[in-house]
This record gives sequence, C-alpha cells and structure tokens, in this order.
Amino acid sequence: MSDKKNEILDVLMIGAGPSALAAAIYTTREDLKTLLLEKGVIGGLAALTDRVDNYPGFPDGLTGMELAQGMEKQAERFGAKIDFGTVTSVARNDKKNILEVKTEEGGTFSARAVLIATGTHYRELGIPGEKEFWGKGVHWCATCDGAFYRDKKLVVVGGGNSAIQEGIFLTRFAKEIEILVRSDKLKASEVLIEELDEYIKSGKIKVHFNTAPKEIIGKDGQVTGIKTISEGKEKLFECDGVFEFIGLIPNTQFLEGSEVELDEFKFVKTDLGLMTNVPGVFASGDCRSGATMQIASATGEGATAALMIRQYIEGK
Repeated sequence: MSDKKNEILDVLMIGAGPSALAAAIYTTREDLKTLLLEKGVIGGLAALTDRVDNYPGFPDGLTGMELAQGMEKQAERFGAKIDFGTVTSVARNDKKNILEVKTEEGGTFSARAVLIATGTHYRELGIPGEKEFWGKGVHWCATCDGAFYRDKKLVVVGGGNSAIQEGIFLTRFAKEIEILVRSDKLKASEVLIEELDEYIKSGKIKVHFNTAPKEIIGKDGQVTGIKTISEGKEKLFECDGVFEFIGLIPNTQFLEGSEVELDEFKFVKTDLGLMTNVPGVFASGDCRSGATMQIASATGEGATAALMIRQYIEGK
C-alpha cells in the first residue's frame, strides 16, 4: 500500500463494498479526488453472495461477484483509486482543517472528507470447537466453501434470510442439510420460506426449531458433528461441516474510543445527511446505524453520501 502523507485527497473511503463503490462513482464524476481503502475483498459480503435476485435492473439476477466487479470497473472508469490496507484510526486535525486516517501498514492519509463504509462481518456462535475447527468444517461463506462438501452432510445454523438462502445454495453440493433454528419459527422472507418448502418436501433439507448449538465436535482435525440442546435434551447432529448464518456485526472496531459516535450495537450514528458527529466524516451502508442491510439501499446511501460530501467540501 502506498503512503499518501504529502497528498490531500478530496475523499477517502474506508471500505470498497457496494456503498463505497457507488459513492465513488458519484464523487469521481464530480472531479473529487477519491481513494478507497479495503482490507479484504472488493465488493465486501456482496461479492461472496451466490445470487443477487433483488437488485433493480437485473431481471434474471446475477452473482454477487459480477455485481461487485461491475461497480468496481465503473468507479475506476471515472478515476477512483482502490488500495488495500487496514485502517486503525480516523481523527480530525483542526489546525489543518483536514481528516487524518492511519493504517496498520503504517500509511497516513489526509482528506477533506472521509466516508466510512466498512460493512459488516458474520456473527460467531461462541461455542466450544468453533475456533478449533475454523476452516476445517466450520464456515461462514457457502459460495466460498460449499463445493468442498459434495455428497456430504451439512448443518446450517440460523433462521433468517441468509441462512435459508445459503442453505438452499448448499443443496447444489451436499446430499443432506439440517437447518438449526433457535426460535420456534423462521425469520426469513415469505418468498424464501416458500422456496425452502420445496426443498423440505424433496427431503434435501430438514428444519429443526427450538434447537440451540452447544458444541462443535470433530476428529483428526475435521468436524464430525454438532451437539445441541432442544427442549432441555441434548442431541447430536452428525455432519461433515457447519455453516453459520446468525447475524452480522459492524466492522467498526477501529472507531471504538474515537470521536466518532457509535450506537449501542457499534453501528455508526449519522444525521439525515449521513454525516457523523465529527465534521467531514460520513457513513453509509451496512455499518451505519439504521441500515436495512440490503445491497440496493447500501448503494443508494452511497450516492446520497457522495452528494452530501460534495456539498460539505464546497461549503468549506
């Protein structure tokens, strides 16, 4: 990663998911010098999503990777630069009237405005065996790791949209899938539940309600099953892998202890113009407090943030 100590950017965007990429398309078209810093995968979780069927303009749907790559090319076409690095702090330098962003790699960046669009990551179960078998039977990405389990038996933990959607995707490979739901009902959309019913009828998927994971077990470095508690009784589900889809946590750890205000769940708080309590620092997408966790809304917020950033810079 290059060091930009002597350069003052118009906009520095932390993250390169759909929200930041959409914002970059707008800022660069306004001739605002824009740099995106990404610590993981360009496109974020969207890039790891097998199928996106609800993004406007694509009646037949498309893969998350296709959508992410298209947005990346579009942003770069207008002049956006994308670099890799892990941000450790964002602070305002009132003397210079700029924002300073530091990274784990030692880079220091200066910008007139900063957009925080770091998205989220998957929540963990926090049970014995989870970390021990991380990548050895415990996974959070069906698109990334599902193919390793052809003709195998899998357990999916979760009852929301992601769990059902990814569980259905995994039927392409696994011969049998057990979905474990803590509550007594699914929290997924009606469309997904209706689709799931077809897989239940075919015998490819079984759903178990009021079932809480207790421990992931294995042998010779590979998962062999997951112990659960259901109505006070312990039950073992034998399987070759466990895929967890139990919610998302905002990627805002680098902001804890900073001037940027977070809500009780560590999401970034903003005003109606998507600016935080720190002048010049904006937030959009899934890491923002009140976000709807949809790709379409994240891109919309990115466009809004870009327009608000332009107004802010012009006002300064």
